[in-house]
Amino acid sequence: MSIQQLFAPIAADMQAVDAVIRQRLHSDVVLVRQVAEYIIHSGGKRLRPALLLLTAGAMGYRGTHHHELAAVVEFIHTATLLHDDVVDESELRRGNKTANAMFGNAASVLVGDFLYSRAFQMMVGVGSMRVMQVLADATNIIAEGEVLQLLNCHDADVGIEGYLRVIRYKTAKLFEAATRLGGILGGAAPDLEERLAAFGMHLGTAFQIIDDVLDYSSDEAATGKHLGDDLAEGKPTLPLIHVMQQGSAEQAALVRKAIETGGRDDFEAVLAAIQATGALEASRRHARAEAQRAVDALDALPSSIFKDALLQLSDFAVTRDH
Repeated sequence: MSIQQLFAPIAADMQAVDAVIRQRLHSDVVLVRQVAEYIIHSGGKRLRPALLLLTAGAMGYRGTHHHELAAVVEFIHTATLLHDDVVDESELRRGNKTANAMFGNAASVLVGDFLYSRAFQMMVGVGSMRVMQVLADATNIIAEGEVLQLLNCHDADVGIEGYLRVIRYKTAKLFEAATRLGGILGGAAPDLEERLAAFGMHLGTAFQIIDDVLDYSSDEAATGKHLGDDLAEGKPTLPLIHVMQQGSAEQAALVRKAIETGGRDDFEAVLAAIQATGALEASRRHARAEAQRAVDALDALPSSIFKDALLQLSDFAVTRDH
């Protein structure tokens, strides 16, 4: 099932969110508009806004604040991408040049700051201290995750727990915030709110693990990024950790050297070690376990087309090829 089919129950809401995004991107500073519009309209899945909308729908919410907050979540995500690509010196995302490649690092960082601050203006407009607390906490933890990932680069001693901690902070936290906010808008009881947040956290973790698998297994045209980018940046992701823990001494030494030095010189040899040790399938199993935890967290949610879409997203997260 395609992502568009999964979003069918919220198609009208997604259009409303796009309208909010276009309206709120306005700035009298031309370069701000150019960079922000370039990154926002460059082919993202809009997964995090959709999660908020689907969760709010599953809770029976019928107001309009979910459109504003879904746009807030997308702005925060986009700001992290802008800063991420500068830190990683990335040149390609979703098959397009990154904003930093197009406009330069300074513009990307500053427009990322604009998106963060615009997001906070918008969340204040919702008039809920609880909503502001969730988003402020999430944004702070995401920033910590970025720093953790920076510290982990070229560190071949990072284990599975250290790897997962970065994912929980850097990627899964915004998924978690999106589903928690849907629950808050829908008046979820505290226990159900925590279950919805857990769904987002486990889904986001599964999603990122598969992203890391695809860095060694995908079609570049499908993912819109260069294969081996993670290795070039010295990122110790789960496939590499598996080789170091389960491979031969020679394979482990090869991967250790590749992580510590970065670059793509050893990419083919590392890829052969990943394939020989079954690292990709082992990583996929880990992702499937996270997705199952996400599914289990929705047990208490009443049946609806929105819940069905959330469950199908759990499957999509681990079966996708891009």
